[in-house]
Order: sequence, then structure tokens, then C-alpha cells
Amino acid sequence: MTVISADNDLALMAALFAIAGLAFRLERTRVGSHLTGTVIAILLAIAAANLRLIPHSANAYDFVFRYMVPVLLPLFLFQADLRRILFESTRTTIAFLLASVGTVAGVTVAALALDLSALGAAADLPAHTREPAIAGLFTSTYIGGSVNYAALGEVTGLNADASFFSAATAADNLFSAVYLGVLALLPGWAWLARRFRAHDETGDSKGSGRQEVVTAMSLTQSLAVALVIVALGDAIVAALGWQDWRYVIITVLSLAFATGMSGTASRLAGSFELGVGFSFVFFAAIAAGANLVAMVSVAPLLIALVLILLSVHALVTLLLGRLFGLSLPELITASNAAVLGATTAPALAAAKGWNNLVTPGVLAGVLGYALGTFIGTLVFKYWGILLN
Repeated sequence: MTVISADNDLALMAALFAIAGLAFRLERTRVGSHLTGTVIAILLAIAAANLRLIPHSANAYDFVFRYMVPVLLPLFLFQADLRRILFESTRTTIAFLLASVGTVAGVTVAALALDLSALGAAADLPAHTREPAIAGLFTSTYIGGSVNYAALGEVTGLNADASFFSAATAADNLFSAVYLGVLALLPGWAWLARRFRAHDETGDSKGSGRQEVVTAMSLTQSLAVALVIVALGDAIVAALGWQDWRYVIITVLSLAFATGMSGTASRLAGSFELGVGFSFVFFAAIAAGANLVAMVSVAPLLIALVLILLSVHALVTLLLGRLFGLSLPELITASNAAVLGATTAPALAAAKGWNNLVTPGVLAGVLGYALGTFIGTLVFKYWGILLN
């Protein structure tokens, strides 16, 4: 028995949104700013579920996974005009693509070094399928972040194991926060800085032009367009029978709209912020399914997986970046965008005085939203073919 019963859908939705709202509030505190709102939302939901305030499973959570998650992709991608990403931020785009290669290399090394088949056992997946699924899941999150992570959880079926999925989410976000701290320290390492070509990153930050004002109309239209894209994507998936490529198709449609109708897309002010809010609700729904005993049992292997992945990611990104003549700030910004997304990359660039990398950092993160689901799905599919 829980304080809020599993069949009280409205109260449970209220609880998820309350957790998300409290996470935003606590993120503004001194301690919360170091944890990040995502981690706070996860910890609050885990605590609420294990203190039996809310249940571990409920139809309300299924609603979030089924309807809210696919809408996240378009909301995050409405500003992803590919012409702008590729041509206004060429050097940072190249750095980001190298960082993506680093992520795939890190996942490959981790999967070869560790026996991942024991993870996600409750997801009703054969042992030989779980390893490719986990490889695809972590590829997506360290190229595109939470929205791609959510998509691959459904594509692979790993979200059926609530305890594993919650533990993986917690490990992902906690070590991502640690990795952000490491990135912030790298520019001060003189030995490393001397090995990269200098490039002036301290000019004026260049914005994208006039900023649209967030209004009730822009938020309503953002949600309407996102729902239309998801509905159209599902119709295409049903017609072609490509269920496993659902999120890739939604991504392609979102990018086509953002690039081909960039003027209209630019007027959907607040779409990104709306997506961030929904993503916090999603994280709360994931974490509510966490059983602490089950989480502890898989934690050591997850920690090893993330440590190997991020170490190889950083090493490959820096080595390839030096080979391509990119600067250390460009590579740090790109790695930040890949691992943590479009919000922290410009913040770190601004804090370091790399003003010319603020806007490219945002664009690199948006490119990650576009690529993460696609590359994660490819890794999942073709890693499975290799094992079979």
C-alpha cells in the first residue's frame, strides 16, 4: 500500500509534476546547482517511491512513457536548422562529430571489457540482446542526452526493467555531473593546453537574431506541432512496419520542419523550455520504478561501464581533435554538448570567457538531439547482428 494508490492517475500526475517543479526550485540552491535538476528529480522520485508515498508502477507512468516521451524530440529540435548548425558553427560541429566517435568508441570498449548481459534482466530480453540494447542506450545518452535516452529505452525494451533503468539513469546523470567538473578543470592543465593549437574564443558572443517572446500562443502552437509530427511519424511507421525506427522517423520529420520551415519554427518560442519541463517529469516517472535493493545489485557494473565509456570518450575526442587542429576549448565545448547537452555547454563556455563558443555550444547540443537516437539505434541493431 502507498499513500497515493496506483489507480489514482490524477494524483500521481500531480506528484510527478510536483517533483519536477521542486527539482527546478532546488536546482537554484548552492548544493542543488552542483547536483543539477535532473539528478534532484531522480533522487526525489526514488525517495518518494521507496518511502511508499507513490507506487513503483502505475498507469500514470505508462502515460508519460507512451505519450510524453515521443513529444520531447520535436520540442527539443524545433531550433535545429541544419543549415545554421553546419555552416555557422563549422569547427564546433566537427569537434562534436569527433566527440560522437569518442562515445561510440567508449561504448565499444566498455561492452567488450564487461559482461553486460546480466543487466536489464527483468526487461524480458534474451541475454544476447541485452548487451546491444545497453550499448545503444548509452550511445544515445552520451551523444544526445536525456531525450535520446528515453527513446532508446523504448526502442530496446530496457525501460521494462524499472530498477535497472532507474539505476542507469542515476549513474548516467551523476557521473555526467562529475565529468562536467573534469572538463572545467582541463583548460588549467598547462601540459595539456600546450599540445593544442591556439584559437581565439574570446570575441563577442553572436546570437541568432531577434529572440521571440514566450507566450501562451507560442507554447500551445509548439505542443500542437510536436503532436502533429509524432502522429505523422506513427502513421509512417504503421504503414511501413518500421516499429524499431519510430524515433528516427520522428527525428527526421522534426529536422525537416526545423530546416525547411525555419521561420515558422523560430516563432515556436518556449518549445525547448517546455521540453525540459517534460523531461523532468519523465525522469521522475522512471525513478519512481526504482527498487533500491535491485539498484544496488547492479550499481558496481554500471559504474564501471560509465567510467570506461567517459574515459575513452575523452581520450578519443582529444586525440582526434589534436589531429584535426582544433583548439582545446572547442573540444571541451563539444564533449560537454555530447555528454550533458545544449544547456551546460554554453554555460561552461561563457564561464570560461569563450564567448565565441556560446552559440556554437547550443547548436552542437541541438545536433546531438538530432543524431543521438539515430546513432544509438544503429549501434543497437548492428551490435546485435555482430553478436549473432
